[in-house]
Amino acid sequence: QVRLVESGGGLVQPGGSLRLSCTASGSVSGIVRMGWYRQVPGNERELVAAITRSGNTHFGDDVKGRFTISRDNAKNTVALQMNSLKPEDTAVYYCNAYVVVVTSADEVKDFDYWGQGTQVTVSS
Repeated sequence: QVRLVESGGGLVQPGGSLRLSCTASGSVSGIVRMGWYRQVPGNERELVAAITRSGNTHFGDDVKGRFTISRDNAKNTVALQMNSLKPEDTAVYYCNAYVVVVTSADEVKDFDYWGQGTQVTVSS
């Protein structure tokens, strides 16, 4: 089990910046990738950004060049720096941890864990 606790979020004007942070606890040794997704009512949850343990990153097309993601493996944290925010960035943002484990029977299993979500609202 992995528990994810998010912080940050809130209300910001268009063009402003926000920083989201997420801390993982529990069985963190199996975390392969951490990242952020977002969701607005009526839409599917979409990838915002993700980063692997080795530092490889991936961004959703809508946020490339505006958002950055960083990770501290020692502290099991991931942060999302959001700059040049737009009203269309308004959503609930969820921290995600993708975990791969090998069971005692040598089976490889993977799991997705989610934080509780934090609201980001971009509005004047």
